[in-house]
Amino acid sequence: MPAPFPTVFVSHGSPTLILEDSPGRAFLAGLGERLGRPSAVLAVSAHWTTGAPAVSSATRPETVHDFHGFPRALYEMRYPAPGAPELAARVLGLLRAQGMAGSADPDQGLDHGAWVPLKLMYGQADIPVAQLSVMPGRDAADHVALGRALAPLRDEGVLILASGGAVHNLRDFRFGATGAAPWAEAFARWLDATLMAGDVEGIARWTERCPEARVAHPTDEHFLPLPVALGAAGPTPRAERLHDGFEHGSIGMQAYAFHAA
Repeated sequence: MPAPFPTVFVSHGSPTLILEDSPGRAFLAGLGERLGRPSAVLAVSAHWTTGAPAVSSATRPETVHDFHGFPRALYEMRYPAPGAPELAARVLGLLRAQGMAGSADPDQGLDHGAWVPLKLMYGQADIPVAQLSVMPGRDAADHVALGRALAPLRDEGVLILASGGAVHNLRDFRFGATGAAPWAEAFARWLDATLMAGDVEGIARWTERCPEARVAHPTDEHFLPLPVALGAAGPTPRAERLHDGFEHGSIGMQAYAFHAA
């Protein structure tokens, strides 16, 4: 029997990542081979926000170009992966088993938080994909609990791929800039130390624990996929650093895998 997949958090960067020659793009382009081929992917994207958990159940999810003012080549890209309605039903069943209400959305496609990394990781677009929302109205502890409800998927060949941003401050975005501001470096160091220590409570209370939290993330949505992935690795997850670095000055590209202890 194959070993369970780790749960994974990646920073998807700017939509133009897929067009760029950058360390972040190169990392994602090699990540699928590194992880192996799952039976299906549950993509937890920062770009689908809801009030309560929602999972896409489309049989042929559309490629959603949920951005404006970018090069035409981006709008011509498609990721025609099959949907995963059976996985969506399984997700809802796992949530119900933990007393959590959820809903299926047959019209939700794959937004760029999902299709950009997946196109780089599994370019043949032949692995079924369902997408799970995040809930900015709920805190990180709720997202850890959401992930824990989904932990059995790891033993079923499903890759839980959480896609957001380790640092995501568009106010300080500087196209092509190298390095990062001191506050961005400080948050990334705190995040890395907290994850490597297995401090789930620290992640659940991130805005209290790190002084730079609200500069690194003026809004929650790009952070919240991370606690879902962390929770899905079980109560005592072991973090593995997969990638580090910044792009465009204020976009942290850090990525992690989480293994059950």
